[in-house]
Amino acid sequence: MLEYVKDILVEAKENNYAVGAFNTTNLETTQAILEAAQEKKSPVIIQVTEKTMDYAGGRNIFQIIKNTAEYYYPEIPVGIHLDHGKSFEVIQRAIEIGFTSVMYDGSRGKYEDNLMTTKRISEYCHKKNINIQAELGNVPYLKEVGIIDVDWDKYMTDPEQAEKFVTETSIDALAVAVGNAHGFAKERSKPDYERLDNISKRLDVPLIMHGASDWEEEKVRNAIERGISCFNVDTASRVAFITSLVKTISETKELSYDIRTHLGKARKAIKETVMHKMDIFKSAGKIK
Repeated sequence: MLEYVKDILVEAKENNYAVGAFNTTNLETTQAILEAAQEKKSPVIIQVTEKTMDYAGGRNIFQIIKNTAEYYYPEIPVGIHLDHGKSFEVIQRAIEIGFTSVMYDGSRGKYEDNLMTTKRISEYCHKKNINIQAELGNVPYLKEVGIIDVDWDKYMTDPEQAEKFVTETSIDALAVAVGNAHGFAKERSKPDYERLDNISKRLDVPLIMHGASDWEEEKVRNAIERGISCFNVDTASRVAFITSLVKTISETKELSYDIRTHLGKARKAIKETVMHKMDIFKSAGKIK
């Protein structure tokens, strides 16, 4: 069943686990995420980026998620979310398509600009009963920081600023930066758990962790204990998908042109990855 992302996040926050927000780009990835959720009896968030909407067609990818969830997995609480919307126009486009949860990411700009635009978008969203997530601090990408060590104090979320930001914007969830990094960018040697704990104590909204696809049991547990209610997962799924395709094609004795054979195995690889994440997020078995 389709649910508001806010409701899924609040449920996780109140019961001390985290839900996975898994990016999708196609039918197979969507199916894998939902198959995993069904097997693990876990609530789940499926999200897409602006680039995915451009690639697949916004209405196409939204309907793939919606139809697959409603017709084949009606017992699974599923939230559909726009990940990293970078402008008001993208947010509007997603809402017109049918998204009931969006993220506005103004983290690359100055704080004052991020605050002003987030507040404006939050007011727009709430008038339409749309959930909104924002980001404060900066979760870097490889193309931004390269392979060198970075000055993490310039990237991480300021707890006092976060409290003011959430109060003034009335957002439903906040993505935070405590040394986490997107994709293959080098992370801080150890997440700033003290900072995360401080942020959590100041705020009453669910906290989101981006750039933690490679985090395993210890890091995940520490983050959940300090207020993280959701982990975004994209890179881990992509790696599973591509690795499976390369292996399947290269190991096939006779070249197969049956796309379903290759994509079916890739789908299974993503499913296994998602199931593992649901286990360590402690969302497995949470469907009542």
